[in-house]
Amino acid sequence: MRKHYQHEGLAEGDLAADPVEQFTRWFHEADEAGVTEPNAMVLSTADAAGRPSARTVLLKGYDRRGFVFYTNYGSRKGAELAVNPQASLLFPWIALARQVVVCGRVEKVGRDETAAYFRTRPHGSQLGAWASEQSSPVAGREILERRYAELAARYPEGEGVPVPPFWGGYRVVPETVEFWQGRENRLHDRLVYLAADGGEGDWRVERLCP
Repeated sequence: MRKHYQHEGLAEGDLAADPVEQFTRWFHEADEAGVTEPNAMVLSTADAAGRPSARTVLLKGYDRRGFVFYTNYGSRKGAELAVNPQASLLFPWIALARQVVVCGRVEKVGRDETAAYFRTRPHGSQLGAWASEQSSPVAGREILERRYAELAARYPEGEGVPVPPFWGGYRVVPETVEFWQGRENRLHDRLVYLAADGGEGDWRVERLCP
C-alpha cells in the first residue's frame, strides 16, 4: 500500500505573503478538484495531563484572526480546551497529496458571532444542538430521538430556535501553519509559516526536511 506522489512541488517563491492567503489558494484548489468536504479537519486537543484526543470537525469560517469551528462546550474537546487551550488542525487533502497543519492557542468566539452562525444552520441542526449532550453517555438512540421529537414539537419549522447557552464557537489562533506537498521518493515539500516575534501579522517561513 504505497503510492508514489508525482505532483508539482511547492517552492518558497510560490508562497503567498501570509498563511491565510496561502490557505485560501489551496482551499479553493481542493474544492475545484472535487475533494469531498474540503473544510473537514482533524482537531486534536489534550487534557490537563497531556493525554491527546482527535476527531474530525468542520471548519465554519476563517480569516486573519484564525480558524473557527462550533461545538458543545461540555463535549470532550470543550472540556479539554477549558484546561488546555491549545489545538492542532489537520486538513487532509489526500487526492492532491496535500496537508495543511495549523497549530495555536484557542479562544472562544463571541456570543454575537456564535448567534449569527447558529441562525444559518438548518432547522434540524439547530434542534440537534439542544437534543445532544455531546460526549455524555446515553442509554439508547431512542432517547436522543425522543428529545429531538419534543424539541421539534416545541419549535416547529419556521419558528426561531434560541442558541443553546452551552454551545458555541472556538477560534484557533495560528502560531504555525505548515503546507505539505507530497513529492517523489518521499522528498516532500514542507513549508511552515511561523508567527514572528514583534507583532501581529508578521510571519517567517522555514523549510522542513520531509
